[in-house]
Amino acid sequence: MLLGSRIKTLRKQNGYTQEELGKLINVTKVSICCYEKETRVPTLETLSALSDVFKVDIDYLLGNDAFLVADSDVKYGIHASREEIEFIKEIRKHNNIYDRVIEDPKRFVELIDRKIR
Repeated sequence: MLLGSRIKTLRKQNGYTQEELGKLINVTKVSICCYEKETRVPTLETLSALSDVFKVDIDYLLGNDAFLVADSDVKYGIHASREEIEFIKEIRKHNNIYDRVIEDPKRFVELIDRKIR
């Protein structure tokens, strides 16, 4: 589940401590810690407050994907999380790697899989 990591990432990006974030959404520091470790699930009210503080959709907090459309045509749309989009952005910064991935994505993934085993 992505909820905990997204809360932690957004909290850090916004420069809040767990205690500061807790005060903003009216929960304890311990609650924030538990949400981030995913040992406790925030209520809908708390999710709404987190959404407001971080200016993101609740869907994003819950790990739902963004819908991307290729060539302005919905039939070619795919779902991708923000993390996947960030990965793609990073790959594009390295032309040699990007070209090899685009050339044969399946083979490239297999190479990576073999390397990390």
